[in-house]
Amino acid sequence: MELRGKTALVTGAAKRVGREIALAFARQGAAIALHYRSSSAEAERTAAEIRALGVGCRLLRADLDKTDETLRLAAEAGNVDILVNSASLFFKTPMDEPGESGWDALLNANLKAPYLLSRELGNRMRAGAGGVIVNIADWSGLKPYADYSAYCASKAGLIALTKSLARDLGPSVRANAVAPGPVLAPGDFPEKEKEAVAKKTALGRWGSPADVAHAAVFLAESDFINGTVLVVDGGRSLY
Repeated sequence: MELRGKTALVTGAAKRVGREIALAFARQGAAIALHYRSSSAEAERTAAEIRALGVGCRLLRADLDKTDETLRLAAEAGNVDILVNSASLFFKTPMDEPGESGWDALLNANLKAPYLLSRELGNRMRAGAGGVIVNIADWSGLKPYADYSAYCASKAGLIALTKSLARDLGPSVRANAVAPGPVLAPGDFPEKEKEAVAKKTALGRWGSPADVAHAAVFLAESDFINGTVLVVDGGRSLY
């Protein structure tokens, strides 16, 4: 797909990895529908950077933990050529902690919302000129780690959903996933743990949000890649 002149909805695009993805598509000439939940100031700053590149940018707010708001986002986005499901929740769900609220929140935001957006916008793409869906999964969806069972399950489900979308929406709509590894630590991540993660990565270092953004653009542009998962983890999953 030639990205210039196209429109991309990028969820969770106010900051962190989603921001870098939105900017990467904008640099290729795509107009951006920038979704955010609560980071309105960051969303405005990112939108200003995107518009400075000479392309349009609309701001769309929605809480993807809520079905009605997710469907409203799909309606407000209108016709788009590219959907990047980047918004994600991330927190521990240890097995010795009771309660289902964490599971519900993670599965709603990380799996159900991408499904609903892909269904609504994917069917719209299929009825029109076609399009592309890129889901931002996680390497832990292929190789889960301890104490994050709900998060890992949500990302494993997103990988399976990606493959289903490739079949169900094809041939005019392609669906692929990026599975990042250590590219951006949470703000409270201890420095010693960051160093330990780097040592367990084949390249011996962390990546960056730009690495994920480059992969997302590549998958959107590559017309004969469909239903695949591109792991961008510096070799972390080899250990």
